[in-house]
Amino acid sequence: MQQPTETLPTGLEARQRVSALYQTHALALKKLAFLMTGDQPTAEDIVQDAFLGLCRRWPSLHETGNALGYLRASVLNGCRSVHRLRFRRQGITLDAPADSLSAEDIAVLGEANREVLAGIRRLPPRQREAVVLRYYLDMTEDQAAQAMGVTRGTVKSATSRGLAALARMLEETK
Repeated sequence: MQQPTETLPTGLEARQRVSALYQTHALALKKLAFLMTGDQPTAEDIVQDAFLGLCRRWPSLHETGNALGYLRASVLNGCRSVHRLRFRRQGITLDAPADSLSAEDIAVLGEANREVLAGIRRLPPRQREAVVLRYYLDMTEDQAAQAMGVTRGTVKSATSRGLAALARMLEETK
């Protein structure tokens, strides 16, 4: 005998659930996007796009419990898209922005994390994703693997390599 499945909310109830997800998880998703891109406005745009995508896809979600996983994956994909775009534009020379943090950036990350943040930005993309998901968002290896779309073993090795590279970078700055 099949167990009854939760009926997906529509209309007002769906908007309320998405709104509740936003209130609960938007800040953590913005931190993730900021750590991945290094740019607060871009991070906010990526998170906003992820929530818009969730609103559009809400009727097609098989389970509402998948919504947070969808959002995390969407934010990571948005960050990857930003990095691809930046990579393609490397031939265009623009003045580099000043390497300073805004007051909001400092509030989000704290003054003591500046060197760590700079090191994280220099990590290869997969290592950066693994380290941020595991240690800044406190995800388990399985959760990080699901968000990244890779196996648990890949998360473990990327995290290990990322932490080793980060430790070397921080040693060099001393």
